[in-house]
Amino acid sequence: MTNAGQTLDPIQSMRRMLPDDDTVYNLAEFFKMFGDPTRAKILQCLHIRALYVGELADVLEMSISAVSHQLRVLRSAKLVKGVKEGKEVKYSLDDDHVNQILDCGLTHVKER
Repeated sequence: MTNAGQTLDPIQSMRRMLPDDDTVYNLAEFFKMFGDPTRAKILQCLHIRALYVGELADVLEMSISAVSHQLRVLRSAKLVKGVKEGKEVKYSLDDDHVNQILDCGLTHVKER
């Protein structure tokens, strides 16, 4: 009930609860990062431990340039970060939220 004694329209109430269009767009773009099998494999590798580009390339049996390209995409989405160690960069997941997303996603797909 509102102050005027009117019932709120459930549709209007639902619309007020939704995030704005920019936020929804950004969320959809974020989840697209998980939609590519190569990126998903890279994220899973980094979920296990931090790795150099060459190590990722070896594990995934891919070229260093292909892995580097995907890492740039993942970095721009703030899913991975790199720390320079000498001449190389060691990559890891950006923060614990990414770990949680991967854990939840794996749990969900393994339920079926």
